Amino acid sequence: MNWHKLFFPFWDNSHTDGKFTDLNPESILATIDKLENRISERFPDSGLRQVCKEFRTLAGQSEKLAQRLRPPIWPVRIVSIAAAGMIIFVAIGAITVLTQHFSFDTENIPELLQATEAGINELIFLGLALFFLVGLETRIKRHYALQALHRLRSIAHVVDMHQLTKDPAHLLSRFRDTASSPERSLSRYDLMRYLDYCAEMLALDSKIAALFAQNMDDPVVLNAVNDMESLTQSLSGKIWQKIMILDLAVESGHVADE
Repeated sequence: MNWHKLFFPFWDNSHTDGKFTDLNPESILATIDKLENRISERFPDSGLRQVCKEFRTLAGQSEKLAQRLRPPIWPVRIVSIAAAGMIIFVAIGAITVLTQHFSFDTENIPELLQATEAGINELIFLGLALFFLVGLETRIKRHYALQALHRLRSIAHVVDMHQLTKDPAHLLSRFRDTASSPERSLSRYDLMRYLDYCAEMLALDSKIAALFAQNMDDPVVLNAVNDMESLTQSLSGKIWQKIMILDLAVESGHVADE
């Protein structure tokens, strides 16, 4: 019986190629390209088109970065291992010398205590240096991943700003606009398409962010990706509330189904 498969089933990936269990970056980028074309065809002069174009560029950069962060950074890893080995070698050598010259004498107890305290302090500093070196590669990857996630988070807020003034209430009743009122020239159908494009862009934004969680096993990055998912879901929820209001208005006859 293969006990390693019983206790560690995910170590054996010989029966799957990841086609239906891993996110496919090429498919995500192709979907973003198609979304950009759809926005360009329906709203060629809109700011949302420019946002989607910039999002496509950012998505391509983020996908390449997620792929580069997946394998080990061998120069950093080799230097860290060599430095850690030197620290361990120095610590072992110091302990060996200390034990060879150790002799218990009641007259030298103060000196022994002083030497022991100094040795403990040195071991603590060596342990901190070793801890720093062991986690150096992870911190480098985390730094670049969090930078990319920050930009993806900013895109999500920009998309939210574009749908902010797309209020379906002006189609349900007559409003008296003021000089500072935003321009509302979209029909019900175009407004629903616009809101739907915003929701799709937010969903694709979260999927690009999920590539970092797929390629890295860092709890800080995983928490950032989860926060990104929660943000996009919350923003999409507001958009779908507007779409539902338009659907209910058509069913109740408050607005024409154009």
